[in-house]
Amino acid sequence: MPDIIMPRLSDTMEDGVVSAWLKNVGDQITRGEIVAEIETDKALMELEAYDDGVLEKILAEPGVRVPIGEPIAIVGDGTASSEVSAVRGTGAAATRSSDAPSGLGSTARDAAPQRVSRSDTFSGSCRTDVVKSSPLARKIARELRVDMDSVVGTGPGGRVTKRDVEAAHSVAEPGSSTVIVTPPDASAVAVQDVPASGEFEEVALTTVQRVSATRLTESMQQAPHFYLTSAIDVTELFAFRARINATQDATGDSKVSVNDLLVKAVAVALRKDSSVNVSYAGDKLLRHKGIHIGVAVATPAGLLVPVIRDADRKSVSEIATESRDKATRARDRKLRADDMTGGTFTISNLGMFGIEQFTAVINSPESAILAVGAAADELRLENDEVVARKILRVTLSADHRAIDGAVAAQFMATLKGLIENPLRIVT
Repeated sequence: MPDIIMPRLSDTMEDGVVSAWLKNVGDQITRGEIVAEIETDKALMELEAYDDGVLEKILAEPGVRVPIGEPIAIVGDGTASSEVSAVRGTGAAATRSSDAPSGLGSTARDAAPQRVSRSDTFSGSCRTDVVKSSPLARKIARELRVDMDSVVGTGPGGRVTKRDVEAAHSVAEPGSSTVIVTPPDASAVAVQDVPASGEFEEVALTTVQRVSATRLTESMQQAPHFYLTSAIDVTELFAFRARINATQDATGDSKVSVNDLLVKAVAVALRKDSSVNVSYAGDKLLRHKGIHIGVAVATPAGLLVPVIRDADRKSVSEIATESRDKATRARDRKLRADDMTGGTFTISNLGMFGIEQFTAVINSPESAILAVGAAADELRLENDEVVARKILRVTLSADHRAIDGAVAAQFMATLKGLIENPLRIVT
C-alpha cells in the first residue's frame, strides 16, 4: 500500500505538523483531493492525495511533528479499514449531521449550552477526526482535562481555539465532573487565571515562530550585520500619494500606501545598482538578476514574508493590489510556498505602530533588509527659514561579507534621492 509522506512544501521546511485531517480512516479519496492541512515553517498549507484509494491508517495524529519524507498515512484498497468502517457506520460517524460533508470533521452544533465530560482519569486523547482544532488548543485541552468532542469552536470554519478550550474549563461547576459550555462571544477577551504552578504561562511556539527563531539566530551569528540610517524628507512623497489615490478613487482602482511606494522605490534603486541585490555564498557572491522584494507581515502565527516578484517591472498600483492580497492571505494562513520564496531583499515597516526608528535582522540568504519607521513632523531650516517637513527614518541592515559600507551608503543615497523626488519612482 502506498504511503502519504510529509512533503516539502517550502524551500526552508525541515519538518511539518499535521494540523488537521480532512478525511477519516475508511474514507474513499481521489488523487488530487485535499486530505489534510499541514503547518509548515511559513504557512498552513493543504495536502493533496497522491493516489486513489481508501485511507487505511493515519500514522501522524494532529499536533505531531514529522520530518520531511516520513509517512503520515497509508492509502490502500479498503480491506484493512473494513472493520473500522463498520464501526464508524454505527458509532462515531453517526454523531455527524446527515448533511455534513463526509470527512470534513464537522459536527452538527447549535448555540445551545452543551455538556462536556471532564474527569480525573481523562486520557488526553481527543477525536481529532471530528473536531477541527489547533495544535495549541489540543495541548491546552490535555493539560486542563477538557474533552474537545463537544467544545463549540468560534474560529474560522468552526475550528476550536485555545480560548474556546479555556472558556469551557473556566465555567466548570465546582466538584462536578462536567462542564457547561456556552459558545463564547467572539469579541470577548479571555481572562487568564494565574497558573497554579507559578507566575507564568507556557505558550507553545507555532512552527513559524520556532523556525523563525532558529533562522534569525543563525542570521545574527553568521552574518556580520552593520547598519546605516538615513532621515528622508517624505513631504513630497505624501503629497504624491494623495494625488495618486485621488485618481484611484475616480477609476475604482486599489489605493496606494506609503509602503507600496517604498517597495517600488527600493526596486528601482536595486535596478540602478544591483550591488545590494546579492547573496553571500562562501567563496562567491550571487548577484540576482530578478528583483524580488519581501514584505514582512505580522500574523497570529508569527512573522511571514510574502514576496513581490519582479517589483521593478510592476506599477505602483500592481504592487498595491498584490501586497494587499498577500498580506490578507498571510494572516489567514493561505499563502502558497511560491508566495514566500525567492526573495532578494526585504522591507520591514513598523511605522504604523508609531515606531520612528529600529534595526531589523537580515532575512537569510538575502544580504540586506530595510527597516522603515513612522514619518514625523520636524522643523527644518530651508533658505534661512524654519519650515515643517515630514521626515521618515529608514535603517539598512547589511551583511558585511557581501556588501561594503561604501556600497551600502551609495544605495541609501540613491534610495533617498528617489523618495524625495517621487516622480522618479514611477518614470
